[in-house]
Amino acid sequence: MSDTCGTQLAEAIEDFAEHARLVLGRSEATVRAYCSDLATLGAFVGGFADFTLPALRAWLADALARGLARSTMARRTAAVRAFSTWAYNQGHLDSDVAARLAVPKVNRHLPKVLTAERAGQLVEADINDEDHTAEALRDAAMLELLYATGMRVSELTGLGAGDVDAARRTLRVTGKGNKQRVVPYGQRAADALEGWLRRGRPELAAEGETALFVGSRGRRIDPRQVRRVVERAATRTGEGEPGQPGHLSPHSLRHSAATHMLEGGADLRVVQELLGHSSLQTTQIYTHVSAQRLKKVYDQAHPRA
Repeated sequence: MSDTCGTQLAEAIEDFAEHARLVLGRSEATVRAYCSDLATLGAFVGGFADFTLPALRAWLADALARGLARSTMARRTAAVRAFSTWAYNQGHLDSDVAARLAVPKVNRHLPKVLTAERAGQLVEADINDEDHTAEALRDAAMLELLYATGMRVSELTGLGAGDVDAARRTLRVTGKGNKQRVVPYGQRAADALEGWLRRGRPELAAEGETALFVGSRGRRIDPRQVRRVVERAATRTGEGEPGQPGHLSPHSLRHSAATHMLEGGADLRVVQELLGHSSLQTTQIYTHVSAQRLKKVYDQAHPRA
């Protein structure tokens, strides 16, 4: 295999990354994952001349033999299918080779779902305490908003100060594919957010910074830091240690919010809009969670259960 073939494929992957980012609207995390997957493919096949269906299947089979998770296999398949379509349209391939690859089914394991009482304990903070540090005010506001809106961590960290409509108690959220939606939040989240904006953010934010939430250096907060905030709160309230089975994650707050909305009588399509799901089928998974909880309560409460 010549170095020229390898270079050609590597350059094509770079061009595809821009296409995935700007045209397909994939997030930076997804683009990085796609590029990583395609880089391993490039090392496996070498160049476009060897970009055949048997070679792609052998690449996936090799990954499966090495014990990669089904979710990773599904992502790899999605990456190579998208790349194959792009490469065919660009004239690199004579046909859309990967179109016939089947995407592996992924078993869905929902993160831990808190009871409404436990969720309240997790996010509660005395935001009127004048002794609170700027970081504590920020953390309280982030926890309240994650549970109040069910937004993703990437959406929270992507918020700008100008995305807040305090009068209407709504946020302009940019989700997957750069799709924007307006989501409401409640009074407790409003109180926490006001405390952060009035007393915390002015102390931490660097001059000219537009992000709603910032880190200790005054710039837009990193998603990893938000996860650490949730994990600390979970440990403090006895919801499990980070890295241990059943520990709480930011996505657990998203799932808890959706479940509690449905249990409170919200319409499925309302929850779909709140979460920013493109498909109602994705939202329907929460109906199974609610049904399981209903059955558990029934079994405990009904005298003839």
